[in-house]
Amino acid sequence: MTNFLGESELAMDSKGRFLLPAKISRQIPEGMGDKFVMNRGFEKCINIYTIDVWNVIYEKVSKLNDFKEEVRKFKRLFLNGASIVELDSTGRILVAKPLMEYAGITKDAVVTAQGNKMELWDKDTYYKYLDQNSGGFSQLAESVANDFGNPFDSL
Repeated sequence: MTNFLGESELAMDSKGRFLLPAKISRQIPEGMGDKFVMNRGFEKCINIYTIDVWNVIYEKVSKLNDFKEEVRKFKRLFLNGASIVELDSTGRILVAKPLMEYAGITKDAVVTAQGNKMELWDKDTYYKYLDQNSGGFSQLAESVANDFGNPFDSL
């Protein structure tokens, strides 16, 4: 499994491609290849998964009960627009136009590492999201930590 760290601002070219920043591309494990899966994020961003991580997620999603309306809705929204992308010979990734429109990306973007995936955001949208949500970070950390115990107890 991959554990990506970091964030970088970048520019999209006129064809909808971006250069994967070296500080992130160096974190791709040897032998992992140059293929990724992109899909719509839960917020207005694009998720970028390595193939191995996507396969694990897809296997779990495909086992959800299609007889439940919420499951069908979730699958449609989550899988809609998902596609395999490859790094080109210069390390660029082409983003499908519907995904760029979904995320509101035109020129300036931010790629941010989120552990087992990366997220691609419109630059202004990303920084507004951080501004709007960072005020309650302490309470959010407390709430999330309660879900799995305090990970910092052993430090």
